[in-house]
Amino acid sequence: MSAPRSPAPDATNDVPVWDLGVRIFHWSLLVLVVAAFVTVKIGGNAMTYHAWCGYAILALLVFRIVWGFVGGTHARFTSFVRGPGAVLASLRGMLDRTRHQESLGHNPLGALSVLAMLAALLFQAVSGLFVNDDIAFEGPLYKWAGKELSDRLMSLHHLNEKVILALVALHLAAIAFYFFFHKDNLVRPMVTGIKRARAQPGASRHGSTALAIVLLAASGVGVYFLVNAAK
Repeated sequence: MSAPRSPAPDATNDVPVWDLGVRIFHWSLLVLVVAAFVTVKIGGNAMTYHAWCGYAILALLVFRIVWGFVGGTHARFTSFVRGPGAVLASLRGMLDRTRHQESLGHNPLGALSVLAMLAALLFQAVSGLFVNDDIAFEGPLYKWAGKELSDRLMSLHHLNEKVILALVALHLAAIAFYFFFHKDNLVRPMVTGIKRARAQPGASRHGSTALAIVLLAASGVGVYFLVNAAK
């Protein structure tokens, strides 16, 4: 009897990458950010929906931060947040096909984009709780801030909108770059949760779906009580 063959070095496997918690967060956040942007441009009565979008975004962000510690392999911050050396190496690999190394989840360079996006959106959602427009809209926690601080936060809220748009544009440009330059489709794994890669199937695992649902619900309840705290 012949010995079993070892897998070819360049053989690909279906490897779990993005668990359901990350995928729900990603696509829900996309829809809510677009809805928030559209409703704030419409103004008027649409500001009510803009506020609801902000509350939902805040709940998602709370969930994602917690999931970054208890989620699946590639959802955890420890799997992709690295030091300056790793970031520079990732940048060189991004620009040079011969140095490019396969990454199942976020690479160290992409981690900076993720952290920047989380920080910008978190500031936008939290500051929105305290702002006012001097006409008809007041955030639910406006009374806790007072007029002077609320006005300052409103200015930063408007400025941060441009930061978020720039980060979104950078994110889309990176997806296009990896697709055309490295032939690496970053969107498909975010839909299916699975990536065709040279890594072994046991190299990563998905987080618990039940735990993700519980944490999402808990985040939503927490934001609900926060929003209604001043009433």
